[in-house]
Amino acid sequence: MAILVISAVSYKFSKPIPGLGVAMPVFIPPLLAALLALLLDPAHAAQFAYISGVLGVLLGADIFRFKDITKMGAPVASIGGAGTFDGIFLTGILAALLA
Repeated sequence: MAILVISAVSYKFSKPIPGLGVAMPVFIPPLLAALLALLLDPAHAAQFAYISGVLGVLLGADIFRFKDITKMGAPVASIGGAGTFDGIFLTGILAALLA
């Protein structure tokens, strides 16, 4: 459930930018993942936040935007590239702080 919520929010806030890739606000996914983890499974909040946050961002900002990425005309596209990497990295840091 949390992965779907974070995927939907990541999709909504991510934007394909020609020449850069997919960009999104970096603090929204990690804070949402931590909040959902603390609400839904406080005993395993760190693991919950890490898994739901990382998979949610990869799905919402990259996989679900694949059609938009192909329309940008870039010869190469990377999953979890610079535009979404900050959100994924901060999700891991915040999850570690919950432990």
